[in-house]
Amino acid sequence: MTNPIHETNLAVIGAGAAGLMAAIQAARTNPKLKVTVLDGARSLGAKILVAGGGRCNVTHFEVDETAFAGSSRNAIKQVLRRYGVAETVKFFAELGVELKREETGKLFPTTDRAKTVLNALLTAAESAGVSMKFPRRVERIETDLYGFRISGDWGTLNAQKVILATGGKSLPKSGSDGGGYELARALGHSITPRVFPALVPLVLQDGHFIRELGGVTLPTTLSVHNRNGKKLVSFTDSTLCAHFGLSGPSALDISRFLIDAKLDDPAASLVVNWLPGETFESFDNTLRNLGTTTPLAFLKTRMPERLARALVNVAKVPDGVPGHRLPRDARVALARAVTEMPVPVVGNRGFAVAEVTAGGVPLSEIDIKRMESRIVRNLYFCGEICDVDGRIGGFNFQWAWSSGFIAGTAATG
Repeated sequence: MTNPIHETNLAVIGAGAAGLMAAIQAARTNPKLKVTVLDGARSLGAKILVAGGGRCNVTHFEVDETAFAGSSRNAIKQVLRRYGVAETVKFFAELGVELKREETGKLFPTTDRAKTVLNALLTAAESAGVSMKFPRRVERIETDLYGFRISGDWGTLNAQKVILATGGKSLPKSGSDGGGYELARALGHSITPRVFPALVPLVLQDGHFIRELGGVTLPTTLSVHNRNGKKLVSFTDSTLCAHFGLSGPSALDISRFLIDAKLDDPAASLVVNWLPGETFESFDNTLRNLGTTTPLAFLKTRMPERLARALVNVAKVPDGVPGHRLPRDARVALARAVTEMPVPVVGNRGFAVAEVTAGGVPLSEIDIKRMESRIVRNLYFCGEICDVDGRIGGFNFQWAWSSGFIAGTAATG
């Protein structure tokens, strides 16, 4: 017995942030349009629910193209301009979701509950007449005279237009396991040669002292350097020492740049400055002028004691020696350890915990004014399937809202 073939005007593949925005916008723009969302998950919105520690960092108060990597920043800029933070805040306010700005610039729902955001989106989709079908994992999309023939073990759906919003490969348990890339390839699109985890914790070499400092958190500056020592990029933010290595905002932000750099240059390295704002020279000068204060006693005033003790040990600073009696080699070693410490990163925690994927469908293959394929007519893209990844702090959600809005609007024309 074969499954019946159904038809729809617009099929949105993926019910994450971008897919839901696209479906809502399409149905609102043309209420006569039959919009069907297909998602392979048994329950919707897993990524939304875990975002921001379960609070959902909806966006950032200030978003521009400099917060993103991947495809051309100029192309990203044009998408963000079409639908920015102000429009996003207004959209959610109309859904009954008020947002609050925190000191970091991140915007969260005032309820501090991600479910508030997800429920509002699902309610908006239902109110607009969107048909939600799940679990309906899409295995194949083929073009035909009608438009597109979409199929899986659940049956077949014919659609005049398709929006691919399948996500990348991060958090595969949520459903974004890279399957969307194969659908895009089958329709004639390419995927960037590099697809790797971004916003992902970093794993350090076994036995490194940082791995013994689990739970220690402090602001640091993390930098990626090439084999010649040239600084390529740096981020200053909170860093968390963990049993496996480094996590926290600064480590997550730097991760995609370190991974990318190492693919070109295996000798590329991560360098940590435990006291942002200090340089080797400035801290070396401070150590010269400690007087009767010991280096450990001084460091304990600037950072957590466990880290201070570890750095003194790494630099082989003699116990109890006051600053004015500190040997030159120990002083220099400590200044280096505090402000310019190379960290032996041996890997990352992978797509299973990465918050976003670097790589995807190049924006050069997409008409960004419509988020429509330049290769297949009536095929659209939005969200993480595109070669766009942003910093931590709501930037990736803003890309989802912006690109989803444009795709949903264009697909009704």
